[in-house]
Amino acid sequence: MNLPNTLTVSRLLLTGLLLVALLLRLPGGDTAALALFVAASLTDFYDGRIARARKQITNFGILLDPLADKVLVCATFIALMERSPLNESPVVAVRAWMVIVIVMRELSITGLRLLAAGQQVVLAAERYGKHKTISQITALITLLVLQARQEWPAALQAVLSPWLPWLAWATLWLAVLLTLTSGGLYLWRNRALFLKDL
Repeated sequence: MNLPNTLTVSRLLLTGLLLVALLLRLPGGDTAALALFVAASLTDFYDGRIARARKQITNFGILLDPLADKVLVCATFIALMERSPLNESPVVAVRAWMVIVIVMRELSITGLRLLAAGQQVVLAAERYGKHKTISQITALITLLVLQARQEWPAALQAVLSPWLPWLAWATLWLAVLLTLTSGGLYLWRNRALFLKDL
């Protein structure tokens, strides 16, 4: 297995460890979850770049890379929903409807890409989709920091506490709005793929 595919597989393994850290609520678990999510996000950043630079693009990577991305994001949002409101902060709560929007968008676009592949059409990633991914990862990192800060020194908590909940709230809503916008635009621009079978 080449390095890009190894990074992609490691993202799935890191996601599993992240969920264990989040849901078992062990001492230091929230800080570990934050570190695992950042590590998993970095594998997402590097696997495609390395594959293109080394000309190691494979069918395995083409299939598994976007799947691993979606598993990481969706699983983390679902786990955080169980932990909401985060740290008794009523400002920030990952609501069920938000997670449903995110999961439905990812499943819909995956389904559309499978439909396109069956018709020998390759759907490239779009600018809004990239912005959506960045916004989701930013929101999740901010939410995980909000959760982990209670395990950190009191002085650092005092610096973060006044503004971090509001930043987490803003990044979460931005991620939801960009998820809706990017999904709607992607489906609309490629509507011919599924409308012709109606």
